[in-house]
Parts: sequence; C-alpha cells; structure tokens
Amino acid sequence: MSYIEMRNVCFSYEDDTCENKAVLDNVSLNIEKGEFVAVLGRNGSGKSTLAKLLNMILTPCSGEIIIDGVNICEDMSDEAMLAVRKKIGMVFQNPDNQIFATIVEEDVAFGPENLGVESSEIRRRVDEALATVDMTEYARHAPHKLSGGQKQRVAIAGVLAMDGECIVFDESTSMLDPRGRAEICEVMRKLNKEKGKTVIHITHNMNEAEMADRIIVIDDVGIRLDGSPKEVFSDVQTLKELGLEAPQATELCDMLARSGFDIGRGIIGEENCASAIERAVKLRRA
Repeated sequence: MSYIEMRNVCFSYEDDTCENKAVLDNVSLNIEKGEFVAVLGRNGSGKSTLAKLLNMILTPCSGEIIIDGVNICEDMSDEAMLAVRKKIGMVFQNPDNQIFATIVEEDVAFGPENLGVESSEIRRRVDEALATVDMTEYARHAPHKLSGGQKQRVAIAGVLAMDGECIVFDESTSMLDPRGRAEICEVMRKLNKEKGKTVIHITHNMNEAEMADRIIVIDDVGIRLDGSPKEVFSDVQTLKELGLEAPQATELCDMLARSGFDIGRGIIGEENCASAIERAVKLRRA
C-alpha cells in the first residue's frame, strides 16, 4: 500500500455534494513513502486544494484519502485530525501566517509543546530542526527581523519539530526572491535525500519542478500528466494546452528538434541543454 492514496476524491467550495463547480473531480493518485513529487497546474486548477485535503484543512465531498494505511475521511474527531497533522506537515505560501512566537526557537517548539512532548525531547527536536534548515545561529532572534527566506526556513523547522514523515510545500517559494527560492528548494532536496522525508511541492514554477522525482500536472478535469520530469516536460504541447510552459531549456531544445536539429526532447537543465545543442551543432557540421 502506498503511503498516500487518494481514491476518486471530489471537492467543491460551493456545496458538500460536489454537484456544483467541483474543483477536484474524481481524482485518484498514489504517493510512495520517500518520494519527491511536484504538483503543477495553472491558477485555479486545484493544486492548493489538493494539498489542504491531505492535511484535513479541507474535507472531500466524496472519495477516500488514506494516509499510512488509515482512511482519514472516516473519523473527523479532533484526535484523528491531530494524528494526521503529525504525519503530514504543511508549509504555506506566507510564513508570517505560520509564525506565532517572538523568538525563533520558541516558535519551532510550539508544535511539539502542544503535542505534550517532554522538555528534553523538545529541546532535541528544536536544535535538530534548526540545524537542518541552517538557522541555528538565529535561534534567539526575533522572526520579524528575518528575511522572507529565513522566515520560511523557520516555518519549515516548526513542521520538522513535529517529527512527521511527509511535508507538503503549498507554493512556499512564490513570495520569495530568487535567492530565497533557491534556499528553500535546497532545504526540500535535503529533507528528501538526506532525511528521507516524503516531499510534495505544490508549485507553478517549472524550474523548481525539475528537481522532483515525479511530476503530477492537474487541471479542472483531474490529473492530466504523471511521470518523471523528463516524461512530463517532453509533452510540451499538452503543457501549453493546460496554460503551462516547459522550463526554458527544455522548450528551447523542443523548438530546435521541431526545426530539424538532431536533438532530444524532454531535456532537463541548462547544462544538459547546452551539451545537447553542442552535440547537435557538431552533427550538423560533420
């Protein structure tokens, strides 16, 4: 059984029956433990709705959501929701909506304190979480004096201190400058590859999606594409039909291939693009 399963899930903001304006309609997907999955889609496609369903911030009109073998739609009690949120952490778009305390380490400790974790374990979790996001030296700082990227790292540390197995980043880089985005993307990579966390990155940034193991593209009729970055970005035409664009390097190689150059499609990354163009030019000259 997969770590996360969605079976025929429907959701509407209009009513509880999904008869009107379903944002998600009959969506099914599986996510394995330890995967790094990017979820793409244009504005209004249901990306953030999907994220909030996994954490029980929203509940579906119909269908099943199974987390680590437990159908979370069967029990809506406070205890059951707390158990879900211990497993599935959320990092939101605006870190100011997720930071409450006046001192960084106190904010990181907020979650485990509310879980009743003993003091020595809280101390260990806070120290480890801050070290993971490279914020140890800011432990006694005031969050409001930090940069946007640093605040987002504090928010991530707060989720890590809850000791969950999966973290959902709900467009967590969209309000940051390029440096801040790069910092958070590096934290995601570190959490997945070094800490073994399941990472779900809800984003509209194609270049960020490149680093995922798997990409899911959704729109208002459900899941349209699902595969590796190379597989998904090879389908440039479908992406355009969905109002999306492939990463610039991938699109450039696709244009050259359609123009007659002997160059592959679905090429990911600027270095790979440059190498592919160099090979194609050499073949032309030969």
